[in-house]
Amino acid sequence: MKVRELMIENVITTKEETTIEEAIKILFQKHVGALVITENKRKCKGIFTERDALRSVARKVPLNAHLRKVMSKNVITIRENASFAEAKRLMTLHGIRHLPVVDKKGYLVGMLTLRRILDELVGMPTVKS
Repeated sequence: MKVRELMIENVITTKEETTIEEAIKILFQKHVGALVITENKRKCKGIFTERDALRSVARKVPLNAHLRKVMSKNVITIRENASFAEAKRLMTLHGIRHLPVVDKKGYLVGMLTLRRILDELVGMPTVKS
């Protein structure tokens, strides 16, 4: 099975100038666990996850600070034609639940999430209908 068969295509993105407060609101309103910070032509520049939000609050980072201050910058990505086994290895190795999927030029095309894997492969819905 290939990553492109499991990925979510409608990835929520934002810019590094977005404030922490705005990002947390987007996470809540869109019911997602991560925002991908992109630059021109959807190149991944960073990722802001629920864990990053908690870390920011715990460290008392002002909510009006920009994501560039708190986002994870060394984004682990995977190619859309990679195998599920490779994605699983990366997610396990790096302890991540959100894996941006890129095309051969490195542009964001989707997101593989632990939630999606549980929903699709294990038949274990993580969201109530």
